[in-house]
Amino acid sequence: MPNTLTPSKANLRNAKVLVIEDNDDQWLLIQQAMSHCMSGVTAQRTANLTQTVALIESWHYQEWEYPKLILMDLYLPASSDGWELLKQIKATSTAIGKIPVVVLTVSTDRADIGQAYQLGASAYVVKPIEFTDWLTLFRDLRTYWWETATLPPTHYGF
Repeated sequence: MPNTLTPSKANLRNAKVLVIEDNDDQWLLIQQAMSHCMSGVTAQRTANLTQTVALIESWHYQEWEYPKLILMDLYLPASSDGWELLKQIKATSTAIGKIPVVVLTVSTDRADIGQAYQLGASAYVVKPIEFTDWLTLFRDLRTYWWETATLPPTHYGF
């Protein structure tokens, strides 16, 4: 009989999320909201294109470090960096390219939304302003990505 778990239990096993956020204040809000709503999920932060690419390259030799989800700000600080990063992640031929990427940004521009999905984003979420709305956002992220969706295993054989 295959090893089966409910989606929630499978997703929470060694759950990690990569947060790509250049703004220290936003990172603080994200950390606080995650600790309230997603306890047990480990967050790792990178703040720019260069740091993120270096981390992704290190994962080629450390597949146990793969996150279940990537939350990515579009403006790092320029949107060109965000677009380039999304392209690189989704173009990766390894399992890294299959990790869901949620664009988490301040932009409400329809062109940004459309381009994000065109480049392979799994979701596009506009950052809230009030902390209570951050909590709602992370409760919703947990409900969908950890309790509803079935994600691929974190260990991939190459």
